[in-house]
Amino acid sequence: MSGHSKWATTHRQKAVVDAKRGAIFTKIGNQIAIAARAGTDPTMNSSLAMAIEKAKAVNMPAANIQRAIDRVADKNSAALEEITYEGYGPGGVGIIIETATDNRNRTLPEVKLALTKNGGSMADSGSVMFQFDRKGVIRVAASGEEALLQVLDAGAEDAVEADGKLIVYTSMKDLASVRKALLDAGMTIEEAELQYIAKNDVPISDAETVRKVIKIIDALDDLDDVVNVYTNADITADIND
Repeated sequence: MSGHSKWATTHRQKAVVDAKRGAIFTKIGNQIAIAARAGTDPTMNSSLAMAIEKAKAVNMPAANIQRAIDRVADKNSAALEEITYEGYGPGGVGIIIETATDNRNRTLPEVKLALTKNGGSMADSGSVMFQFDRKGVIRVAASGEEALLQVLDAGAEDAVEADGKLIVYTSMKDLASVRKALLDAGMTIEEAELQYIAKNDVPISDAETVRKVIKIIDALDDLDDVVNVYTNADITADIND
């Protein structure tokens, strides 16, 4: 299955760089605060539990996690809303930008500028979204045929092995139940969340276009309000050429 965010690996690598850590914590803190609206007990709120797992994966301090959860009861805290934007990048690639913001009048111009300044453009609602499926994605610290069979028995739609880990795909509705089944089976889950998965990749074989695509994704990812960026770009070029 293609389309798992091509930038997920880059995103995780950035998360451990000190210069980026504060921004990463802010982004994940916003996700935790939004998830906590459905309940502040992660044992009863799977969305919150998954957001906390994501925080722990980037070594976010427990105090930061708790502060994010506590924001749900803070009447003085600005209300966050989740807004998803769509755009096009160099080479005709589709881009989906997930944001968490307390001011959409700030976020939209920033997203638009990041796109247009780097050779992209905003897209009408739905014009890019239809090229993606919304799927549950779970990263499991396991590998091998036995682990793969265990994952599929838990109700996963598909799974692939990458870098010694299993990337598990589920339907939207089954993400929480598959995650629980894997935990109950004693498997270690590093991250679980809903993602946009491209139905068909757009091959990018030109090195210069690859550089432009990477630049536009980085520009979006650097925005404080942007939580996740997904693209259907399939990079085949060696940018070191």
